[in-house]
Amino acid sequence: MKNAQLADLLRPEDFDGIVGQDHLFGARGVIRRMLAGGRITNMIFYGPPGTGKTTAASVIAKQSGMTFRKLNATSASLADIKQVISETNNVFGAGGVLLYLDEIQYFNRKQQQSLLEYMEDGRITLIASTTENPHFYVYNAILSRSSLFEFKPVQPLALRPVLHRALQYLNEENGLAKQADDALCDYISTCARGDVRHAIVLFENAYHAAEDRLSREDVDSFDTSVSSFNDDTHYDLLSCLQKSIRGSDPDAAAFYVAKLLSLGELISVCRRLQVIASEDVGLAYPLAAVVTRACCESAKELGMPEAQIPLANAAILLATAPKSNSAYLAVGTAAEDIRQGRGINVPLHLQSPLFKGYQYPHDFENHYVAQEYLPEDLRGTVYYTPAPNKNEQAAAEYWKKIKKG
Repeated sequence: MKNAQLADLLRPEDFDGIVGQDHLFGARGVIRRMLAGGRITNMIFYGPPGTGKTTAASVIAKQSGMTFRKLNATSASLADIKQVISETNNVFGAGGVLLYLDEIQYFNRKQQQSLLEYMEDGRITLIASTTENPHFYVYNAILSRSSLFEFKPVQPLALRPVLHRALQYLNEENGLAKQADDALCDYISTCARGDVRHAIVLFENAYHAAEDRLSREDVDSFDTSVSSFNDDTHYDLLSCLQKSIRGSDPDAAAFYVAKLLSLGELISVCRRLQVIASEDVGLAYPLAAVVTRACCESAKELGMPEAQIPLANAAILLATAPKSNSAYLAVGTAAEDIRQGRGINVPLHLQSPLFKGYQYPHDFENHYVAQEYLPEDLRGTVYYTPAPNKNEQAAAEYWKKIKKG
């Protein structure tokens, strides 16, 4: 067992062994029924890690009689895709190749497009998995040719039989008779947050630390990843990143980018940096949002470890840029007025189809004419106040001059 992970040794070989996904693989599960009817299609599996996506793909391949190939998009290249495609020449007409593509969100458009021709003629049946929303990260042409299936976090009760099998295997392997009750198994399942693989790792660690009976203390003494990185810590680290950039500290910004990436949080870092560009830098340097977006797209295309370079560029740019939250405050105040029920009726001269009384600004000097745009009950309300930075003050001076004229 030293050369193999316990989670792999315990990996199910049929649908009955896949836990927590009865809606897909139970007696009336949709995928199980589909295969029983002789139907296999391209599929996108999406959901949290450790919920059975890889296992399901291997079981489907086994039951279908297809040649099974697996690639991980974080490390695979076009050359790897071409190698799989070249194999289809040898199996064409004999069931084809079932390609399992893990973490498909890290494949760029060109890499995903390279599969289309072979999906069309049936030489490749694609099962792709992602922990992200597939509508955001999977090319539309792939989505339109695939069926989407959601994998859900595995509940503690469903994880019990997996941990019972782990206990039996470890006892037989080590010639021991250690014990673990259901309460302890449920505690491990809760710590693992629905991740079967992680639950098995926690169980194995606790097993080797325990004397006769596994305890919570045995679990806690090894559970460094859960105690140091759970949902709260996830948001804490993202908050630290944003506060460091808001506070104009490029060194802390670089640290938190590196920390988050080390925990596999590439997508979260990209999202938060784009928020920061508009919320904290904003109109003081509007191009920051454009540059940050480009860096984030580059990072997602590159994948790790190179992704850390454009993301560091974006983070340090944002940390050293002038700051303004004027737009953030403006839209927040406007949103509060809307929540309070104000501004329901817009001015008549802005309503279609007549726009009666509307004055077209381009017909006037300097492309400006004074007229009311806010609803009557909000007339005169000021949402936006220019911040004291070069860019916004220049714009403010320009409009002050125009409006005086």
